[in-house]
Amino acid sequence: MGTPTQIADQLEESFKNGEADGFIISAAYLPGAFEEFVEFVVPELQRRGLFRKEYTGKTLRDHLRLGKASLTPPVRQPEPVGI
Repeated sequence: MGTPTQIADQLEESFKNGEADGFIISAAYLPGAFEEFVEFVVPELQRRGLFRKEYTGKTLRDHLRLGKASLTPPVRQPEPVGI
C-alpha cells in the first residue's frame, strides 16, 4: 500500500536488486484495486522503463521470447555413467 510512486519505488528496488524478475499483483480490496494499479502505478513503471508500452509480438510465445514451437521432441543426450 502507498502512493503510486511509493509502490513503483518498491517494485523497482526489488527488480534492480535482483530480488525479483516479475511480480504477481493481488488485490488488497475489491472492486477497484486492479483498475487503480493499472491507472496509476503502471504509467509510473512505464515512465521508468520497467513496464512495456506495447507488445512486441503477436503471440504469447513471442511476448515470452520462447521462439517457434516444435512438435518434435528435443534429442536428449545420454547421461554419463559414473564410476
